[in-house]
Amino acid sequence: MKMKKYVAPSISEAMKQIRTELGDDAVIINSKVVITKKFFGLIKHKNFEVLAGVDSVESVNLPSHLLDMQPRNVSNTQIDTISEKELQNTDLKLTTELKSEIADLKSILQSIQKQTTHSDIPEEILPMIAFLKRQELNEELITAISDELFVYYKKAENINIDEIKSITKDVLKKYLIQLPIGGLSFEKKYINVLGPTGVGKTTTIAKIAARSVLEKKKKIGFITTDTYRIAAIEQLKTYANLLHAPVEIVYNANDYKTAIEKMENLDLVFIDTAGRNYKEAKYVDDLKKIINFEDDVESYLVLSLTSKEQDMEAIIQQFHEFPIEKFIFTKIDETNSIGTMYNLMIKYNKGLAYYTNGQEVPEDIEEANIDKLIELFFQGEFQ
Repeated sequence: MKMKKYVAPSISEAMKQIRTELGDDAVIINSKVVITKKFFGLIKHKNFEVLAGVDSVESVNLPSHLLDMQPRNVSNTQIDTISEKELQNTDLKLTTELKSEIADLKSILQSIQKQTTHSDIPEEILPMIAFLKRQELNEELITAISDELFVYYKKAENINIDEIKSITKDVLKKYLIQLPIGGLSFEKKYINVLGPTGVGKTTTIAKIAARSVLEKKKKIGFITTDTYRIAAIEQLKTYANLLHAPVEIVYNANDYKTAIEKMENLDLVFIDTAGRNYKEAKYVDDLKKIINFEDDVESYLVLSLTSKEQDMEAIIQQFHEFPIEKFIFTKIDETNSIGTMYNLMIKYNKGLAYYTNGQEVPEDIEEANIDKLIELFFQGEFQ
């Protein structure tokens, strides 16, 4: 038997090739779907691979898994029926994951077609694209950066590592420079810190408060609405004692009003809100009932970089009615990819006040600025 493998975008196309080259006596020996990756894994292209054969004088020793299959003669009248049946059988073999990837293909292609006019990325640029993906930067930013790199490459007909890094930094800076970046303004008295449980909110408040005392010589106090966890109250009291600052525990709106009156003579008052699952709208509503966000307040949303991006987006959506000034990102030292931080800032048009990189108080916290954020993105991995 004479055998040949055919690859085509559809079973029907493969059958046409088989009939043309091997004739009507050809038999289908095997068929399968082959997925190939293009554009650095962003696009997955589906083809059908068909192994066909036609009888000849020579005998062929087929692999055992092919011998188990029953060949079928292919005639002109049967081709269309077989093609449709083969396509159906092949589709049944697709996994759920593969079907989902194919379904996403159109949206990915549309995004790439809108934002890039080239199809071949120079080899010099590939390491940067791979690095951006490892950092989990979103596709829109990756495309914007790769476009700029490609344009420079076409003009200069060459590009080196330093130029690649410089251009990438410039693109990131172009997005970040539009956002408010930096710590407390010290223009408002009440510092309201929001965030879900487990993000290190109380420790973060202590770090900011300690720096306000030690570096800015401010008289501070604490209010906590986190009455659900005794440990959280005790932790805040410990920090308050070290800073010689008063603490007020608030259970309702009246308690909050009383606490505000008691701290009238202080420079700054840090409000530690309850750490709850704020994907539940009920807890957000409870918070609104206690705290008056119309007062002289700066509000910050604390998120952990060890969380999934989609989970953080769900939290941000729940707080969309609150006057959030900036984000604070924690646990940057516990993750190898920080692209999510940039994705969220740009998507929600929110700046960054601080990011934390450890548990030590007050050392392990950095006030954000543009240059630090750009350099932070490249620390360690990309050389």
